[in-house]
Amino acid sequence: MFRFATTAVVLSMMSAPVLAAPVSYEFDKSHSNLSFSYNHLGYSITDGRFGDWDATLTIDTDAPENSSVEFVIDADSLDTFWDARDEHFKSADFFEVENYPEVTFTSTEVKKLSDTELEVTGDLTIKDITKPAVLTVEVLSLGEHPMAEKQAAGFLMEATVLRSDYGMDMYTPYISDEVSVVFSGEALIAE
Repeated sequence: MFRFATTAVVLSMMSAPVLAAPVSYEFDKSHSNLSFSYNHLGYSITDGRFGDWDATLTIDTDAPENSSVEFVIDADSLDTFWDARDEHFKSADFFEVENYPEVTFTSTEVKKLSDTELEVTGDLTIKDITKPAVLTVEVLSLGEHPMAEKQAAGFLMEATVLRSDYGMDMYTPYISDEVSVVFSGEALIAE
């Protein structure tokens, strides 16, 4: 789900100190969160998150279209704050984590929308089904990190995923097919 560290692209398109291309960034997982939400029967919005993920982020400031981001998400790290629901989501009715332990996103195209926004298209794979996903990225901050004393980026990424595209259509339309995915995070230039 998600689609997520697309800041790489945003960073490369913003005013920033010139960096040799390509440049790798590492995410500060203590200040990053990969979450999702969906409408439950029209009565509530239910939230969840993935606690375990890895990402590869490369930024080319001279040619942002050459920047890239890849996410590998541990599907078993899904947490909706209700154990019984978590077990159901991990079952064959939904993620089927026993047979499909990873969710991945690999960027394929980056477009600059404004000085602080990008549109990142990529391949989202869930349960061995790959579909295009579009992420809207907002750069929250870009510059020298005041504590780490090196180049850093803060961003917010949002996407909408249709769970039925990945064979997870149980209870639709009563429980929304559309799942909102949000990745908020900080990335620091790798040493």
